[in-house]
Amino acid sequence: MASHRKPKQRSLTGGTAWTAAVALAGAAATAMSGTGHAETRLTTAQVREKVDRYQREAEEANEKYNGAKEKAGKARQALDQLRDEAARRTARLNASRNALGAFAAAQYRSGTVAPTLQLALSSSPEQYLRRASLADRVGSRQAAAVAGLSRQARKLRQVRGEAQDRLDQLRGAQAALARHKGAARKKLAAAQALLDRLTSEQRRRYEAQKAREAQEARAAQKGREAQGTRTGAAPYTTSGRAARAVSYAYGALGKPYIWGATGPHGYDCSGLTQAAWQAAGVALPRTTYTQINAGRRVSRTELAPGDLVFFYAGVSHVGLYIGGGRMIHAPRPGAPVRVAPIDQMPFAGATRPA
Repeated sequence: MASHRKPKQRSLTGGTAWTAAVALAGAAATAMSGTGHAETRLTTAQVREKVDRYQREAEEANEKYNGAKEKAGKARQALDQLRDEAARRTARLNASRNALGAFAAAQYRSGTVAPTLQLALSSSPEQYLRRASLADRVGSRQAAAVAGLSRQARKLRQVRGEAQDRLDQLRGAQAALARHKGAARKKLAAAQALLDRLTSEQRRRYEAQKAREAQEARAAQKGREAQGTRTGAAPYTTSGRAARAVSYAYGALGKPYIWGATGPHGYDCSGLTQAAWQAAGVALPRTTYTQINAGRRVSRTELAPGDLVFFYAGVSHVGLYIGGGRMIHAPRPGAPVRVAPIDQMPFAGATRPA
């Protein structure tokens, strides 16, 4: 007779349970991964927009790094000077203490006799009075020496306090260096990760779009130059220090972008402009934020070769204007020093170094 009992379900144990769990987890992960991947898939245009933003933010961090590096250098130099001064003052203080100590020891060894008793025992009161006057003058000099010793000690404490302040500034600048360097590296890594996600076809379209935009910029530039020739505009020539700065920048063409570098083997954007004008005998500050105030501001219509041209709202990029709507600049990591139209980035202002 057939049994009406409910069939007993087999429990999943051992290898069977593990296999089932792995299969379920894999299916869930696949589903989640597929959904997430579909949601985060970016178009080539979106990738380019993000890459440009990450690279711009990396350059902003680079300029902040340059500023922190400059502060660290000044703090270290001041600290070294204060330490040298403290060492000299310590030596002088020790010498003064030793001299005063020797005088005190001599007094102790000779013993002290009450002045009235000395007068009573003296065979020549006149001689005693002369010696007493001399001792009084010696005592005055001793008191002055003690006061001088106190002043030296106070000044030494002040110098040591200033040195500690400079040390704190140096440590703060060094912490900022590490922070800005890390921020720049993260942005560049994020940009590279986006590019790595492109398929071969997307990468081809990405590079083709960049090439088209560069070609259009060159065509627009030639059109402006032709228009200037027809209207009798002056050629793009310069002389003096500006000419030397421009000549230096031309000599840097093709050299690599190197983070925080000022040449001669590589440059970042503000490092190139600083080096170019240094070759012309003009000392520019280190960062874009300070270079924009190093000279006379000029409008876009007044631009002349040698002027510094700045870009983006945060003034995070700079190039050296060479005429015809063009500049020489160090664009970003992986892109060497090159000639480029100033129209390719949002213009923020221009300065003519003095």
